[in-house]
Amino acid sequence: MRTPGHWKNINLLSVLLWPFGCLYGLATACRIRSAKPGKVKAKVICIGNLTAGGTGKTPVAISLAAMLQKRGLSPCFITRGYGGTLQDVLVEPQIHTACQVGDEPLLLARQAPVVVNRDRYQGACKAVSNGADYILMDDGFQNPGLYKDLSLLVVDGGFGFGNGMCIPAGPLREFKNQGLSRADAIIIIGEDKFDLAGKFHGLPVFKGRVVPVMPGKKTGKVIAFAGIGRPEKFYQSLREVGFEIVAAHDFPDHHFYTETELSRLIKEAQETGAGLYTTLKDIVKIPARLWPHFNTLDITIEWQNPDDLCEFLIKN
Repeated sequence: MRTPGHWKNINLLSVLLWPFGCLYGLATACRIRSAKPGKVKAKVICIGNLTAGGTGKTPVAISLAAMLQKRGLSPCFITRGYGGTLQDVLVEPQIHTACQVGDEPLLLARQAPVVVNRDRYQGACKAVSNGADYILMDDGFQNPGLYKDLSLLVVDGGFGFGNGMCIPAGPLREFKNQGLSRADAIIIIGEDKFDLAGKFHGLPVFKGRVVPVMPGKKTGKVIAFAGIGRPEKFYQSLREVGFEIVAAHDFPDHHFYTETELSRLIKEAQETGAGLYTTLKDIVKIPARLWPHFNTLDITIEWQNPDDLCEFLIKN
């Protein structure tokens, strides 16, 4: 989904939708309080957020997995596999497609094993049976089915918590104070425009920023497109490495591209002489036979204090 405009600030539409947001928040609270989470024989770290889409959970999860692997540990991701048709599977990137397991699992699988299961507890059990000693939940902060040893909330420093209201009035998946009460640490990605670091009293705060991995070609005109929560962040990364964006096309988060849409993008690139750039999360949803027409820009997370963050993950 695209981030609705009324989620950023309080306006007439958000006020009109406020009662529905309250009901949404209450429903989430009841679901969490009534659950009896299952516990597994591995350390479970949840990388979640309080807002819908676009905070950077997936690159954070990949970065944390790399940290743990450098310490000789064996992390495994568990995820619901949004948009996929298969369940309770260990993802095999050479076999599975985005239509089968979702887009994010294929991206995560580049770093560590991934289990797809809407039932997070069953997914964690499968991960443990496959040798995982650390389980990283990519999302799932509001899913109460699995006991979490650590819950990390990822916050976009440039967006914060939007207008502070729950869906559909605002971006919050639950009431902010309720969510913060279950968090063990905060991860702020990007410039902290709202001085958020000073507002999480008693919670450790770690900071990082998205850094584009320099491509072979660093300049030129490009047509950019993305089906992520906040595509402007991807476009900014392209500009940072020197590309001139002549056209940008936003698609809904987790969007599966049609042949017509892809043909239109290829034709536009051919007519303008511009390169076609998208995200790694998007390219896995494009048929391999069309990949020669598309380019990707990889990103990584640059941490302020990576050693402190890694110690926190291991010792808490």
